[in-house]
Amino acid sequence: MGKYTSKQLIGFILPSVVGILLFMIPIQVDDSWTIVVKLIADIIGDAFAGFLPILCVIIVTVSAVLGVASLGKPSFITSYPIINETFTATPIWAIIRVIGCLFIWITFLGLGLDADGEIAGPLGYISTGDAGGFVLDELLTVLVVIFLLAGLLLPLLLDFGLLEFIGALLTKVMRPLFKIPGRAAVDCITSWIGDGTLGVMLTANQYEGGYYSEREASIVSTTFSAVSITFSIVVLAQVGLMDYFGLYYLLICVVGIVCALIVPRIPPLSMKKDNYLVEGKAMPDSLPEGYSSSVQYGLSLAVQRVDEHRGIVQFIENGVKNSAGMWFGVMPVVMCIGTLALMLANNTPVFDYLGMPFMPLLELLQVPEASEVSKTMIVGFTDMFTPSVIAAEAVTSDMSRFIVAVISVTQLIYLSEVGGLILGSKIPVNLLELFILFLERTIISLFIVAPLAHLIF
Repeated sequence: MGKYTSKQLIGFILPSVVGILLFMIPIQVDDSWTIVVKLIADIIGDAFAGFLPILCVIIVTVSAVLGVASLGKPSFITSYPIINETFTATPIWAIIRVIGCLFIWITFLGLGLDADGEIAGPLGYISTGDAGGFVLDELLTVLVVIFLLAGLLLPLLLDFGLLEFIGALLTKVMRPLFKIPGRAAVDCITSWIGDGTLGVMLTANQYEGGYYSEREASIVSTTFSAVSITFSIVVLAQVGLMDYFGLYYLLICVVGIVCALIVPRIPPLSMKKDNYLVEGKAMPDSLPEGYSSSVQYGLSLAVQRVDEHRGIVQFIENGVKNSAGMWFGVMPVVMCIGTLALMLANNTPVFDYLGMPFMPLLELLQVPEASEVSKTMIVGFTDMFTPSVIAAEAVTSDMSRFIVAVISVTQLIYLSEVGGLILGSKIPVNLLELFILFLERTIISLFIVAPLAHLIF
């Protein structure tokens, strides 16, 4: 370390430590665990609660208007890199933004609802609190603050060598086990302790910067954007089984690791190519000549990243770019896809029918009340919390409710949040692939959880 100056080492260590404290160190507040960024976001969200819905409406509306305008490639968009990257959309994504805009206005104005918030007309199926109302009031008003705060602060993790250093240390573990670079460990920890949305943000940023290939970004976003500890507690509390939290979370971790070992090795993830958006940024898997240890190599990469950094201007530019991309690129997608998915789940039997193929498997695994449990299997693709709500109302067996609570978390990919974020980003995973991955994770989870649940209950 003697060959590096104090300025170089401080430039690596100080921002990285601050980033770790903000994003990766759990703290306990009111008997629940969270991270500092999420805590600050919650405080800001509570302080500006009355303003956040209209802010979300403005963001989604601007995104739709400029997304459509971008199809004509006007100079006021193409001349400015951040604006161009934020608002340029293909025709399909422009349509999704417009639909999201229509949904958010219908919801914000409460169209189709009576004075008590009950459905009084066709538009009420969009604006009801079980569909558009849930997405706007419970998801977007939370995401809008997280996207702003985390986007502005993510450069602390990204721009000062921390990922290069950790990547050099952990590549020998992550690459053979999970077929991804060592730096992906940071994405996983950030998701696990904080929030899955943060992990997707981090992964999308790394993919766009050329540090992940198409295959690696697809694996990390769909496999390592883990559900936070906090939300796992909420799910278990919903089914009334908090006494089993220790075994419950242990099972979630076991299933998550097994899925991470299996799913990247089978289609569709195994068919992804190792192509990069930006060539020459990815780290080599083996230790280059001239380095005696991974620590030495990681430190040299970190210092090199610090030397390339342009200081506070670049920090602000990258933070604004992160936040703008998530605000204007992802929020309309969550509003559109999330509302459509919840409308289908709440008003049609489509997910009941889709769950029927799970009946033979549930009966084979001797899951009590298999018919009711089967209805929760596919509905988790729309929203992670819905299966536990259904189980709490319709399932009486503690074992079955426990199984639903575990699987609804280990399924991981749900359209109202993580799935919507992936679709709204540049990560190369489409809707059909997300559904296939969801099914794969569901089946793997069932084969692990159901036999062990028989031992627990």
